[in-house]
Amino acid sequence: MECEICGKPVPEHNPIRAKIEGSVMVVCKECSKLGTIQKAPPKPKYVQQKNKQQKNTPRRNYSRRDEPSEELIEDFDIQVRKARESKNWSREQLGKKINERVSVITRIETGKMTPDVKLTKKLEKALNITLLEKVNNVDLNQFINSSSGERTLGNIMKIKRK
Repeated sequence: MECEICGKPVPEHNPIRAKIEGSVMVVCKECSKLGTIQKAPPKPKYVQQKNKQQKNTPRRNYSRRDEPSEELIEDFDIQVRKARESKNWSREQLGKKINERVSVITRIETGKMTPDVKLTKKLEKALNITLLEKVNNVDLNQFINSSSGERTLGNIMKIKRK
């Protein structure tokens, strides 16, 4: 077993689980200092029942096609507000045109809500703006650590040490 951040070996019998930036990962002792160490989850007593349920549940294999090819632009809230104001529409008028509540329009324009793809497309059509941008797929194989030959988070991102 290897550290999910730097790729160093982690003992199989006693792996360290740390919560770093909201994600629980198996890490080495050095990388565990980047977050808070988590206790091992208790072993469930109903293991046999769980295994029976898993056999009946179909598993889905995910592929690159399942990854989104479009992403919402960063300043979508500002763009929606500017486009609405340039057409001299009130939030109520925009809400009626796309069949949404005024509170939804308000939350989008203030950045408190991120619209889903369906709502984003309605906003794009009504306001004649572009809110979704194409996402380039990154080839993660270029980040493989040469020493261990495995992909880790440490290979892909730069870690800010405190």
